[in-house]
Parts: sequence; structure tokens; C-alpha cells
Amino acid sequence: MENLALIESFSDFKDDKLIDRVTLMAILEDVLRNALKKKYGDDDNFDIIINPDKGDLEIWRNRIVVADGEVEDPNQEIELSEAQKIEPDFEVGEDVAEEVKLFELGRRSILALKQNLISKIHEHDNTNIYKQFKELEGEIYSAEVHHIRHRAIILLDDDGNEIILPKDKQIPSDFFRKGENVRGVIESVELKGSKPAIIMSRTSPLFLEKLFEQEIPEVFDGLITVKNVVRIPGEKAKVAVDSYDDRIDPVGACVGMKGSRIHGIVRELGNENIDVINYTNNLQLFITRALSPARVTSLKIDEENKRAEVLLKPEEVSKAIGRGGHNIRLAGKLTGYEIDVFREGAEEDVELSEFSDEIEGWIIEEFSKAGLDTAKSILEQDVNDLVKRTDLEEETISEVIRILKEEFED
Repeated sequence: MENLALIESFSDFKDDKLIDRVTLMAILEDVLRNALKKKYGDDDNFDIIINPDKGDLEIWRNRIVVADGEVEDPNQEIELSEAQKIEPDFEVGEDVAEEVKLFELGRRSILALKQNLISKIHEHDNTNIYKQFKELEGEIYSAEVHHIRHRAIILLDDDGNEIILPKDKQIPSDFFRKGENVRGVIESVELKGSKPAIIMSRTSPLFLEKLFEQEIPEVFDGLITVKNVVRIPGEKAKVAVDSYDDRIDPVGACVGMKGSRIHGIVRELGNENIDVINYTNNLQLFITRALSPARVTSLKIDEENKRAEVLLKPEEVSKAIGRGGHNIRLAGKLTGYEIDVFREGAEEDVELSEFSDEIEGWIIEEFSKAGLDTAKSILEQDVNDLVKRTDLEEETISEVIRILKEEFED
């Protein structure tokens, strides 16, 4: 009964909901054997009998009876006179099984045993949590905000598992309060020491793809396939969709009447502007669609260098490039091609690089990043728009416009 009482006193683990009693007893036996090795030097001659239903256990030490004064290994052998105290008719050469009570290990050993047992159970639980969430990688998950830190938000799910949402995995407009429910995709699960680190992301393209699966029945059922997703989180996204059923309009089904289906996704992503595009194997058509809402006049593709030259009417250029160059950048990511925009009547235009004597190189580079690489492409824009689309000061932009205007006036 002493053994049972000691086990039952380990209240930290005996009712642990994350571990079944059979596994608990297997861990207990392993921990007990380690304790026996420390006290007796070896555990090979010990039998540990555990009853998982009652939570009871028995420890028996088996030794061989030797003549008095001939004991060489006290753990393996017992003197005849000592054996006969257990049972009077024992003889030399016979096996003696003697029960060992836990309290005989000593208070310190029992305390160490308990700590070791709790540690191994936590390790077991962590391994199970790791396996559970490893299978959820790439899937949408929901958890509650528990703690808000400068570089991350700590979430807890219904089972008390800790999930980390780092700052760089949050949409720029995200703002969460303690107790609020947050959705994201499980991006990675790693074991750091013995503890699993579960990372959630709301900026991953996969999050948007999984939202399509959740919110659009045809995508969930496989009638519509999401071919590719590219994002500038919180700003703009492009999603290429396809259907093997000619009767289904994949774009119409995803957007819904007056945007009814996609509205919930847009709201979840902080009003991220989502362009849904019909996928096609026709590369010219796909690039043309990817540049939507701009209308392309003509297109020339260099497949070897993965580049596309697009000719547009002047009024379509700003649409193709988009605010901050987002549209053309995402179109390039979606199609896998570097897209160069040219205006109709470009022969009358002048490349911005030709003004390198008057305009510093880093300023030219800033304009180029926003898709503004000719004089007219800049002169066609409003100064305020140029400030928004580049990292340049208004004073700098005004000076560039003055230089460019002088060229055309000459």
C-alpha cells in the first residue's frame, strides 16, 4: 500500500488529460529503473509490476543465495543467513525475490524520481503537441490573444497550446486586443529544446489560398483550383484560378454577386485589394490578364530570359503599374516574368537614365522601382502621386520635373 500511496500523491501528473494511463505507467517504469540504477548500480535483476487500472506497482529484487561471507555483489547476491530471515528453508544457490518499497529509496531519491517523472511526461506531451501541429502545417488555425508583446502576439488555443504570431507575420493594419480570436495559417512547427515552437502567419500567400477554400464552396469541392497566389500583405493580392468544368466561371464564382463571396476574405485581410484572374496556359493572355485593370496594346515575350515587353496607351500605364508599383510587381510574381512597360509613342520620350548628369543615380533608381523610367512617365503624374509612389521628398520630385520640362521645352 505504501507504493500506491506514493504514486497517488504525485497529483501533478496522475490526472494529466494529455496522457493515457498505460503510457504513464511505461514512463513510470523507465523512471523507476533509472532510480534503481542510481541506488543499486544496476536494474537488470529487478522486476517492476505495474497495474495501470489501479495505478499500483510492485518492485521485486532478485538475488542468489551464497554462503555467509562470500557476497561479492550485494545487489546480485545475498548471504544465506539474511535469506533465511526472509524464509527459513532457503539454501545456497537458490533465487530470492524480495519486495522493495519506494520509501526505501530515500526521500531525496523519491523527490528526484517525481521531478524526473513530471519532466518525462511534459516531454511526452510536447512530442504529441509537436506531431499534432506538424500535421496542421499549411492549414488555417484559430486561437485567442493571450499576451501582446512588441515583436509578437502570443495566442492560446482551447487546449492551452501556445502559438506565436510574430510581428512580421502580421498584416500591417492588424490590431488585436487580449481575448480576441485570431485566424492564420500554421506556417512552421519546430522543437526548440523539448518545447514545440508553433508559428502562425497572416501574411503568407497560403493563408489567402486557404481562405478561398474555406469561403468558396467550389474551391473546397475541387471544382475550382487555385493555381497561384501572390500578395503584398494588407495592400494587394492576385489570385489565378481555373476550372476543369467549362460550365463554371471560376472568377465569377470566387467573387460572387457584387463581390459578396470575396468580401469576407477582403475584410479578414485588412481590406487587401484582391484581383481574381482566370488562369490560362496561353502565356501572352495570362500576362495580359495579370496586368488587369490595364488594357495591353501589344506584348512581346522573351521566354529564354523570362522577360515581357508590354506596350500600353499613355492613360493605361499608371493602371498597369498601380499604386507604389504594386500591380506590375504582383503581375510579375504571378506569371514568373519580369515585365517592362512601354508607352505608345515612346520614340518621342527620353529614358530617365539619359539625365544622369543632372539627376543623381539613386533618385533615378527610386523612380525606376515605381516603374517610372522615362521623362514622360514622370511628367504625366501628379506630384502628390509621385510622393506616394516613391520614397522621395516633394522638393526632390519638383526639381526633377523642372529638369525634365526644360528638356522638352528645348
